[in-house]
Amino acid sequence: MTHSTPTSAPAPARGAARILIVDDDRAFRLSTAALLRADGYHVAAAADGVEAVEALRASRFDLMLLDLRMPGADGISVLEALRLWGDGIPVLMISGYGTVDAAVRALHVGADDFLTKPVEPEVLSAHVAELLERRPGALPSAGENPGGMVGRSAPMLAVFDVLRKVAPTETSVLVTGETGTGKELAARAVHELSPRRGGPLVAVNCAALAEGLLESELFGHVRGAFSGAVRDRPGLFEAAHGGTIFLDEIGEVGPALQQRLLRVLQEREVTRVGATRPQRVDVRVVAATNRDLRARVREGAFREDLFYRLHVFPVVLPPLRERAGDIPLLVEHALTRLRAGGASAPGASPLAIRLLRAYDWPGNVRELFATVESSAIHAGGARIEAQHLPAHVRGAGRRAEAPRYRADSAEDSEAVAIRAALEQTGGALARAAEMLGMGRTTLWRKLKAYGIEVR
Repeated sequence: MTHSTPTSAPAPARGAARILIVDDDRAFRLSTAALLRADGYHVAAAADGVEAVEALRASRFDLMLLDLRMPGADGISVLEALRLWGDGIPVLMISGYGTVDAAVRALHVGADDFLTKPVEPEVLSAHVAELLERRPGALPSAGENPGGMVGRSAPMLAVFDVLRKVAPTETSVLVTGETGTGKELAARAVHELSPRRGGPLVAVNCAALAEGLLESELFGHVRGAFSGAVRDRPGLFEAAHGGTIFLDEIGEVGPALQQRLLRVLQEREVTRVGATRPQRVDVRVVAATNRDLRARVREGAFREDLFYRLHVFPVVLPPLRERAGDIPLLVEHALTRLRAGGASAPGASPLAIRLLRAYDWPGNVRELFATVESSAIHAGGARIEAQHLPAHVRGAGRRAEAPRYRADSAEDSEAVAIRAALEQTGGALARAAEMLGMGRTTLWRKLKAYGIEVR
């Protein structure tokens, strides 16, 4: 057989991912290469397994699209050879013969994902982006995103943009968002990108203390101001002099303390509890809340003048369900933190990632990190699989797993999901039933109905 030289286009962008397309269908190679180049990737192509091996030996790639059936060495043979070499390149297997057995075999050998032809362009682009996000080293460094925040989705890129714009100013910032969206990280980003970065960043949770204690914490007190005040003590505003103070849960502050906070913002001075003379402070204020402060103003629970002092520049953090594309990055970030702490946390399977992406995450990033940590413990040092995830996460994502393989009806999709679960669990019915969110009796009944044999 005469082999053509793998082809590639000029580099579209410095640092772009490199993708190798391996397929004996020339029309598919050309159309897919054009699509991926339009997405900004470097692309090379090979017509069979021999050319693929030559290309892999000659250059480094970040992802391979591999046809299942080719003359000579088929896709499975190429994939097996890759894994024997120890090459961990992510592989997206693509085939015009989309049987469940073929998909399961490919995933068992080491493919990271499986699609059947014809593939819609937007579907292929999404799968490629997801696999590239999960590859080692794909996580952006702390220097790329402000404050160590993690994300590449459009909502988060918009947040990063407004943080970079407001940080160099002296403007007060109000960060809003649901619980667990990372409001303290946003405050840290404002501080680290500002001229005050060399000064202190002082954070206080306004909901964690009773109002009397919070007043003393924020403004300090003088000796004898109250029982137990045996010496003068500066408050957190004074401690933040020259830097930034972060007032988390500002919506929980009572009316009396709101008045004192307003004076700090207006006059830039604080008066310690029990003192008569104010002291000047040079502090930038970043506040945060998960409350609707406008509604609190209408209810008379929050001062309107304080609201407008804080709301000079609002930053709204999106909930995790609105940026599900960032979940692979966040999972890798959580695993990296676990590894830094000495834990064995090698990664998460494609199926586990799909289930995590399908869940709504009412607790947002904080809940995701806790879930990854608990799942890593269940995995016992191995890769996180679907069965290691909490039952409520598996249940929410179960329907999202069926479209991985082609299915012509809801009934076929369920059969596909059952076969995939049995493969994932090695035929262990109890674990497969748990993964699928159904009882063992129900699973047995469906196995008989679909004619699925357990080996």
